[in-house]
Amino acid sequence: MSDFFSTHQNEIINSSIVFGVFFILKLITQLVIKAIGKSKKILIGRAKLVARYFTMTLLFIALLIIGFIFGVKLEDIVVLFSSVFAILGITLFASWSILSNVTSGIIMFFSFPYKIGDKIRIHDKDLEIVAIIEDIKSYQVHLRLDNGDLMTYPNSMLLQKAVTLVQKDAFDK
Repeated sequence: MSDFFSTHQNEIINSSIVFGVFFILKLITQLVIKAIGKSKKILIGRAKLVARYFTMTLLFIALLIIGFIFGVKLEDIVVLFSSVFAILGITLFASWSILSNVTSGIIMFFSFPYKIGDKIRIHDKDLEIVAIIEDIKSYQVHLRLDNGDLMTYPNSMLLQKAVTLVQKDAFDK
């Protein structure tokens, strides 16, 4: 075992540096996302979810760099990624709407102008939905209709439709 450490001392040191940078970037990312969440008055649970997505991306990049440090050839990584992406492609094609809703949830975290408690009107060609945003999840938004029913509306659809904020004094009358 000590033979391994003596032979790969430089790789271990470089890997430690990569993991150190990873943890620093993870901390900075979490602080930035938390600050954005606070400034937009977004629930801490949503901010943690988006931070988890970014952490997984950073970890993936760190593991890729460590692979290069330990001498993994580019051809080997290409074969690995092409295999993984082929499997992921088939899987995600089958569940395209889920991936679309998760991506929309991340976009909504950073640029959605409405927040929990706002009353909104969704303009759809077949119907018009007027509801209060009760919760914003990874895949869908929970809307409370005027009759008290709870409606789940997909994130991707919410970004595709015209949405207006109903002024508080307009629905108090």
